[in-house]
Amino acid sequence: MKTSVIVPYHKGEAYLRDCLNSIIEHSSLNNIEILLICDHVSQDDLHVVDEYKEKLPLSIYELDGKTGVAAARNMGIAKATGDYVYFLDSDDYLYGNVLDLHLITEETGYDIIYGKREYTWFQRSVYLASLEKKSLNDEEASEEGESDTSEDVSTNSDQEDGFGEDTYDTTEDYTEEMTEEDLENEIMARKRKAYRALVSKRKGMRNISVLGIYFRRKFLMDNGILFPEKLKYFSDVPFLVEAMSKAELFLYHTDGIYIQRKHNDPINSPSLSQIKDPDRFYEFIDAYYETVLRIPEDMDLKSRIAMKYINYYVRVHAPKLKRSSNDAWRTDKFELMGKIARDINPEVIHKLKGYKKRIIKALIKNNLLRSLRIVKIHLGYKKLKKIVRKKKSLAKFLYDHIFLKQEVMENWILFESFFGKSYSGSPKYIYEYLAKNYPGEYKFIWVINKKTNIPYPHKKIKRFSIRYYYYLARCKYDVFNGRQPEWMVKREDNVFLETWHGTPLKKLVFDIDDISSATPKYKQQVYKQSRIWDYLIAPNAFSSETFRRCFMFEKEILETGYPRNDLLHSPNKDEIALQIRDRVGIPKNKKTILYAPTWRDDEFYAKGQYKFQLQLDIGLMKEQLGEEYVLLLRTHYFIADSIDVSEYGGFAYNVSKYDDITELYLISDILITDYSSVFFDYANLKRPMLFFTYDLEKYRDTLRGFYFDIEREVPGPLLYTTEEVIDAIKNIEKVSCEFNQRYEQFYQRFCEWEDGHAAEKVVKSVFKRNNSIA
Repeated sequence: MKTSVIVPYHKGEAYLRDCLNSIIEHSSLNNIEILLICDHVSQDDLHVVDEYKEKLPLSIYELDGKTGVAAARNMGIAKATGDYVYFLDSDDYLYGNVLDLHLITEETGYDIIYGKREYTWFQRSVYLASLEKKSLNDEEASEEGESDTSEDVSTNSDQEDGFGEDTYDTTEDYTEEMTEEDLENEIMARKRKAYRALVSKRKGMRNISVLGIYFRRKFLMDNGILFPEKLKYFSDVPFLVEAMSKAELFLYHTDGIYIQRKHNDPINSPSLSQIKDPDRFYEFIDAYYETVLRIPEDMDLKSRIAMKYINYYVRVHAPKLKRSSNDAWRTDKFELMGKIARDINPEVIHKLKGYKKRIIKALIKNNLLRSLRIVKIHLGYKKLKKIVRKKKSLAKFLYDHIFLKQEVMENWILFESFFGKSYSGSPKYIYEYLAKNYPGEYKFIWVINKKTNIPYPHKKIKRFSIRYYYYLARCKYDVFNGRQPEWMVKREDNVFLETWHGTPLKKLVFDIDDISSATPKYKQQVYKQSRIWDYLIAPNAFSSETFRRCFMFEKEILETGYPRNDLLHSPNKDEIALQIRDRVGIPKNKKTILYAPTWRDDEFYAKGQYKFQLQLDIGLMKEQLGEEYVLLLRTHYFIADSIDVSEYGGFAYNVSKYDDITELYLISDILITDYSSVFFDYANLKRPMLFFTYDLEKYRDTLRGFYFDIEREVPGPLLYTTEEVIDAIKNIEKVSCEFNQRYEQFYQRFCEWEDGHAAEKVVKSVFKRNNSIA
């Protein structure tokens, strides 16, 4: 039993590597052939293929005079020599024995064999690592007598579409013991379940796909089943539905999984389904007629396709009748959907209920005014239910319909630091400069979620309170050190100052090859949010260049240094440090070590819920260093609640919720960190730094990647155990001497703009205050 794997390829070397590597691991390469159909591939994207010519039974073909995935797959069918063809996109990969078809079936000539399909945002190495980690967690839970009911957030399987509820054991086959009637019933049952799994339970039209499915090649050739090359986005639908309408024998197999990968950079490298094309709707319409022409009039499949278009109209199109500013949804697009509705079997319409039935009947009658009335009532009712149930929904309603229509106030400034968690960062120092030097000229609003002592006259509001929405709509100036809400509307008179919160060591946004965090839509979210920023602060030339690229930022970068570091260059910083030590409660006879680790992108429970496991042995440190030092533990704001050091009283202090880490720098004699950006700021003090990098290889190669060679450029030793950290602290003068030259080079590169006047420079640029005030 031979399989021809057809892989259309246009671009994406890294994607193709994962794809081909997933095939190499199959045990029966003798039973497959791989047809790589190149669709105008550049030389840069083609050279990777040379590495696999000796490893895989690989044949390469070039589309000539045509383009598109449909044309590539049709060429693959024509060139294939296998008993079955299997379509694998070059940006997807396989897990398990997907292609070992001989293990699934030997004799029965199934027309269509379909399997399990999962979705992921991640490259293959991250996906496999997540499976390994989940397996270990399951083993630990099993040993402790617990079951793991948590969901693996890295993937979503076809189970969500109901795919998993109709399954077959691949060892079950049609047997000779079956009567003719039993056999016919079994064939019909499998056919209906395939229709349900591959059409009805797939979300939307674009998920009706040939991926992860075997087709008997002779069956395709005998019936002349090919992909419609005029369709760019929906060519799978007519092909699959026609094949299903003519197929007799179906089988669901469980050996292996097809991993369909979503692109986490839809801005620069969108998948076909992520392309924003205004003509996509019209092809969606064409796909309907192409599909129904290929199947018999009275067939169950036609009704299933009709329901896809009904659901699309109800969920997507109908709300646009009211909400969209594009009249096409109420004119020609409305007309086209109406023609389809009138083409649908009346029995399908008769079975509809409630709102869905009313809105489709209005569409059939081409009654736009009635359609609008029905939609307005329906959407209004849904909005009212949300408002009653959730305070945020009421606030958002007021924001959209009332606050955004009110005047922008010229002298109002909204400040937010770390999502309202603290009074800190560059927003704090910009605020204090303005409040001190321009008293009474501005109304200051601080977003702060806890009781905090903030100097100078101001107004405090909580994040996502109704007042938050009000001031976000009406303030002329917004000063944030993190990302603003995605729903924020940029008004014409609004000025948005993004201070950011550190020189990047870890790669950011569009410099990251793959996303391993709890928010795989990170790139598209940041892209949307950064379009609102008018100014972005950079602390050094390296950051200026990096921010320009990684945020795809085209507006003004303020090359001023960070206002939050002004304190580190204050002429009375020693005096201030004594006050801070008293506030924290540090004994006067003790030196201070600040341990400030970052969070790990893969350490989360669910979206926005992070965890952290402390690897530093605080008990051992207390035993060895407690006479001379105290330890301040400062974790990332994502994980500030994750650490308990109460058992190390007198030695370890959890200052994760201390508002301003800049003040903690000032009182620390030594910094221990890992991949956090804190060491760039701390370097302004020219004090010793140690790097506890116990998971360096994983962090560098799997999770994020670094902008420079951490092993050669950071101004301190890389340490991997608590014992090494303790030894370095005991010999800190020797360590400082050893890294003196590297530290000086580091300081010149990353602290060159810091002079204690960053806030003044920023205020001058953004608020147009040209008078210099000492």
